[in-house]
Amino acid sequence: MIADAKHILVVDDDKRLRSLLQRFLRENGFFVSVANGAAEARHLMEQYKFDLLIVDIMMPEESGLEFLERLRQESAVPVILLTAMGETSDRILGLEYGADDYLPKPFEPKELVLRIKNILKRSPMAKLTADENLDLGLCIYNVQKKELLNKTGQIIHITPVEQALLNVLGAKPGQVFAREKLADMLGAGQSPRSIDVQITRLRKKIETDSKNPRYLQTVRGKGYMLLPDN
Repeated sequence: MIADAKHILVVDDDKRLRSLLQRFLRENGFFVSVANGAAEARHLMEQYKFDLLIVDIMMPEESGLEFLERLRQESAVPVILLTAMGETSDRILGLEYGADDYLPKPFEPKELVLRIKNILKRSPMAKLTADENLDLGLCIYNVQKKELLNKTGQIIHITPVEQALLNVLGAKPGQVFAREKLADMLGAGQSPRSIDVQITRLRKKIETDSKNPRYLQTVRGKGYMLLPDN
């Protein structure tokens, strides 16, 4: 898993398809979360920042189109619709509701990855600049270069997992991420316990007093959050 991987939310009531997409997209370098319907998707979106959504149209209780219509009232996050509908009019309706692209089922997973990458390239949400830094007191983390520097400009070595943690937590300063969610997003055999270990190691590199952290804080019973000076 690369440190600056994009976070994708798959919304589909088909458990098997959710699992297959989650595994395939992770293998292609993405962070992936899944939701079994619109309600769970909205709950996750209140907690985490997503770079792109993959939404099935045919879902019970609230269809993908209904979900998309409500979503567009408050968010411009890119959306790819999955549909078994073959009528052109149905696909046009999805685009009119604000979808960025659609893909009829069944589809080739490699095609989905290409469509995702194409959308992210042109999405304003995906653009990072070299000036995008996290000010952590004694050091600076450059998001684009994935480098941790001290105030004199010397590079402080951090592992790919530590880079990924800084990117995920730094994407939403002040937002609490559960240990389980971080383990799920980072993948690669991570567990809540291993996340605790990685956080401890990272604190020793960025905090003046790792036992009383100022920037990488624990929210008891909930998880971790990052509070950069900027």
